[in-house]
Amino acid sequence: MHTFNEQKVAQLNELLKNSPKIVIVAHKSPDGDSIGSSIGLYHYLKKKGFTVEICHPDPSPSFLHWIYGVEEIVNYEDSSSQVQEIISNSDVVFCLDFNDFSRVGNGIKPLLQESTAKKIMIDHHLNPSDEFDLQFSEIESCSTAQLIYDLIDALGDIDLLDENIGEPLYCGIMTDSGSFRFPSTTPHTHEVIAGLMKAGVKNHKVHENVFDTNTLDRLRLRGYAISEKLEILDEYQTAIISLSKADLKKFNYVKGDTEGLVNVALSISGIKKSIFLKEGDGIIKISFRSKGSDNPVNVMANEYFQGGGHANASGGMWSGSLEEAIQKVKKVIPEFCK
Repeated sequence: MHTFNEQKVAQLNELLKNSPKIVIVAHKSPDGDSIGSSIGLYHYLKKKGFTVEICHPDPSPSFLHWIYGVEEIVNYEDSSSQVQEIISNSDVVFCLDFNDFSRVGNGIKPLLQESTAKKIMIDHHLNPSDEFDLQFSEIESCSTAQLIYDLIDALGDIDLLDENIGEPLYCGIMTDSGSFRFPSTTPHTHEVIAGLMKAGVKNHKVHENVFDTNTLDRLRLRGYAISEKLEILDEYQTAIISLSKADLKKFNYVKGDTEGLVNVALSISGIKKSIFLKEGDGIIKISFRSKGSDNPVNVMANEYFQGGGHANASGGMWSGSLEEAIQKVKKVIPEFCK
């Protein structure tokens, strides 16, 4: 809670007092935390009487479409002109779950740079940039959704919590904490979860909607990835899964179908690092996961794959072929397994 000190909260209140138009923006390739924190904050601000809109770089994955309010998100990929108009006319932009304008993609990035609106960052990643007017940065937090709860608390509005605000926040915390098993999960995390449940959130509903709504194609893709595309580097206690565009097409891939796949490989006994590579349009997206406080993957992601993130959970990319990316991973892995 030290992040939301009295001085910064007063600054935020002053900004909101003179802000008839508020926009919420989150990072490209949305996940449970970026979607959950965005919609939770949206419902809270609407309840306070503000005019609020959500603009994201690209569409939400299908496994999050159950969240009430997801239909309110306008994404740049499908509605670029509308997003441009909304951001250009805004007074305040909440920047959630990212700490550098580069994380919102080439479409929204220049809109933020050109906008005269005040930018308020709420995020839990390392090394925030100085592009924001007001920063709430707490790298110890398991998720941005948890920080939104803390913000509501700091503003003295905890009694405004309800199921519509709490459900997406619970989803964000649950997914970004690995269902409360990552080291970033703290006693405070469980206190927040208790508060959300007291506000009416049904924990089983959130879990079932996220994890128990698989399509047959998704399950077959995951089975194929594990049986045919999983490689174990025993010497380095590392698992690698790679999927090409042809692999994805074979199983009628839709956004979100590979969510959590990198964690499946990490669950193998004896494995301490897991790396998942997925071929996209012109780039290879890479997810890194690891076990142990002395086993970070964010340095490797940053130094070799244009990425970064948390010590045990990071992302990156490769601007070449899938085969080149796999070979690069294998080449640099020894540096980080000493």
